[in-house]
Amino acid sequence: MNTPSHGIINLALLANSSHPDANLFIVLGGILPDIPIFIFYGCAKFIAKMPESQIWSEAYHSPAISKIVAIFHSIPLGILGLAIAFKVGGYIPQVFCLSLIGHNLLDLPVHNDDAHRHFFPFSNYRFISPISYWDPRHYGSLVSLIELLLVLWASYTVFSQVRSPLGQTLILLVNLFYAGGYSYHILKHTRKQTHHPINRIKTAILEKIAP
Repeated sequence: MNTPSHGIINLALLANSSHPDANLFIVLGGILPDIPIFIFYGCAKFIAKMPESQIWSEAYHSPAISKIVAIFHSIPLGILGLAIAFKVGGYIPQVFCLSLIGHNLLDLPVHNDDAHRHFFPFSNYRFISPISYWDPRHYGSLVSLIELLLVLWASYTVFSQVRSPLGQTLILLVNLFYAGGYSYHILKHTRKQTHHPINRIKTAILEKIAP
């Protein structure tokens, strides 16, 4: 699932009107597991000047990067953090850890060959889901539509609870970006299908036989 989606959906699920000060930490917990990936990509792309193919086929799978990504996507470690938060007390640490766990639970069913080690350090098992949030070979177009609808629902739910103008603006920008990106994807896919040789032949035949 795309990183901003985690922040908005988790906010809709965990926000409490009696604790508005926790909203920022819910969003931070929702996006935190992906932050090391962004830092890694920025360093590899703009500092090490690696080509895109090398970044994702080699560097991303190096032992050090793999371990860091596994730590931040670990459900057991998130549960451990939640247990400590309950023991120590404090609402904000608790919802922060809940949001972090929620990120990984939402990721689990929508990653195919890019699956994370969600059960690290107890297991290196990766759940290879039959569906993907982005890959069209694994229902990515449908899953991305469902994600878009979830983000729209979550945004509608939490918009009035977010009192910061900056926060409301960011929610609107994320929705516009998602809607625009999905529309572009659909138009591109439709154009590709229309110009496919087989479809062009079908169209020509239909035009000939049409009354």
